[in-house]
Amino acid sequence: MSEGTEHDIPTELAEVYLGLLADASRTGRLLRRDELECLRTLGEHCAEAGYGLRDVVAHCLSATRRAWQTLPGITAAGGVGELRRLGDAVLAATEAALAALGEGHERAQRMAVRQQESARREFIDDLLYGRSDLGLLAERAERFGLRLAGAYAVAVAVGDTPYADVHPLVHRVERELVGRFGERDVLLAGKDGRLVCIVPDTERAVLEAFADLALRPGPGYRPVLRVATGRRHSGATGVLRSYEEALGALDYADRLDLPAQQLKAEELLVFPVLMRDRAAMADLVRSVLGPLTEARGGARPLLDTIAVQAEAAYVNAEAARRLGLSVRTLGYRLERIKALTGYDPSDALQRFTLETAAMGARLLNWPEQPL
Repeated sequence: MSEGTEHDIPTELAEVYLGLLADASRTGRLLRRDELECLRTLGEHCAEAGYGLRDVVAHCLSATRRAWQTLPGITAAGGVGELRRLGDAVLAATEAALAALGEGHERAQRMAVRQQESARREFIDDLLYGRSDLGLLAERAERFGLRLAGAYAVAVAVGDTPYADVHPLVHRVERELVGRFGERDVLLAGKDGRLVCIVPDTERAVLEAFADLALRPGPGYRPVLRVATGRRHSGATGVLRSYEEALGALDYADRLDLPAQQLKAEELLVFPVLMRDRAAMADLVRSVLGPLTEARGGARPLLDTIAVQAEAAYVNAEAARRLGLSVRTLGYRLERIKALTGYDPSDALQRFTLETAAMGARLLNWPEQPL
C-alpha cells in the first residue's frame, strides 16, 4: 500500500481506537476483553478490505501521535507524576490495541489461506479426476495461473511416506522451483499421498528440476523413491491423460520391480499394449509358462531365470552372477526351461515368446496369483 493511503483505513477503526485511548487516559485502566475482541474484529475487516498490517499499525501510531496532546487525561494531568502514570496507561492501551488488531488481521489471513488452499485442492481434484465442466474448469484454472488451451505434462513422485501439501518436502521442492524459475504457471501439490507437478510443455526444464529435487532434496529431507512423467497432451483433458500415464508408469515399475528411479510414460508404452487384452495375456502365460509349475521348487526360480537372462542380454556369466548361481547351474536351468516349455531360449523367436510371457507373468503376478 502506498504512503498516501493510510487515510483510507476504515473510519470506524480510528473512532474506536482513539475512543479507547481517550478513556484509558482518563481512568488509567486496561482494555477490557470485549474491547480487545472488537479490535480483533476490526483487524479482520482491515485484512479483508486489503489493508496490510504494517499500514494499519502505522495509521494507529500516527493517530496516537497526533491525538496525544489532546487526550483528556493528558491535558488534565495535575503534575509530572500523574502525567507519567496516565501516559504509561495510554501506551499500555496502545500496545494491547495493536496486538489485538494484529491478531485479528492474522486470523483473517489464515482464513483466506485456508479458503485458497481448499479451492486449490478442489480444483486439483476436478482437474486430475475430470469431474467438472471443461469450460468452468478452464475458467477456474486462470486463478491458479494455468491456461488449459495449451499442452501440459504431469510428473508424479512417490515415496515411502504419503505427501500432503504441508509436507516439508513439498515446501522444499516448491521453494527451489520458484527460486530457479520464478513464478510461472506451474502447479505443485500433494495428491493421494503422491507429489504432483503440472507444467506447460514449454517449461519441460521445470519437470527435470522437479524430478532432480524430489530424488535428491538435500540434507534433512527424505527423497522420493520414483518419479514418473506422463506425455504432453493439450487441453483440460490433456492434464488428466498425462497424470494417468504417469500413474500407470509408476504402477508398471512397481509390478515389474524396475530399478529406474526416473520413468517416462513414452518409454513404457509397450506394457499398456501388452495388457490391453488381459485375457489373451493370461492365455499366453498359461500356455507357455504353465509347465514350469511341474519343476522341483515350482515355477518361480525358472521364471526368474528367464527374466534375468533377458536383463543380462543373454550373457550367461553375467546372468549367473546376478542370480547367484554357477554358470553350470544356470545351464541346467535353461535346459529345464526348454524341456518343460518346449521353447528354446537360444532361438530368437522362441526367446521373444518366453520373454513376453515372462513379462506378462510379472504383470499378472503369476504364479503367486492364479490366472
